[in-house]
Amino acid sequence: MFLRTIVAMKMHHTIIGLLVAGMLVTGCVGTGPNTQRGAVTGGALGALAGAIIGNNSRSHDAVGGAVLGGVAGAIAGGTLGNAADQQNGTIYTSEAAATSDVVVASPPPPPSPPAEVIVEQPAPDMVWIAGCWVFSPRGYVWAPGHWERPPPYHRHYVGPHWQRRRSGYVYIRGYWR
Repeated sequence: MFLRTIVAMKMHHTIIGLLVAGMLVTGCVGTGPNTQRGAVTGGALGALAGAIIGNNSRSHDAVGGAVLGGVAGAIAGGTLGNAADQQNGTIYTSEAAATSDVVVASPPPPPSPPAEVIVEQPAPDMVWIAGCWVFSPRGYVWAPGHWERPPPYHRHYVGPHWQRRRSGYVYIRGYWR
């Protein structure tokens, strides 16, 4: 009876772990590359730390600790990665999603761009996103160029720009199409 209970608990934890892993992987589709990397890295490191802590606890529940640590790590890593994606402004996958609420009569001119050095392409499927001035409520902020893996089903990056509309100029953040 005792052995059957232990086997049932281990199966329960394994099923929960697989469900959580599935949710994390599918939840990252369509988000930025830093969000995905952060969630995966955070989940792996959290699972490792949770397994160690769980194994060293009174119950010696390494599997439960790994599941809990993996979830917490994936959430924390994904959140930090998403903040980086938002700062880079490259996670939008349509012009509609990238269109801001900023409407002005005439767009303010950005400063001159600083000199930029393009580093070697880290992988063949990565695309160079040139550095540019990104408009924020406090003015323009320089976003340095970087290599980025396009989101699924998107291959072309459209940089941030102002677009004339009936109500004035609207700022559109960079997006993938």
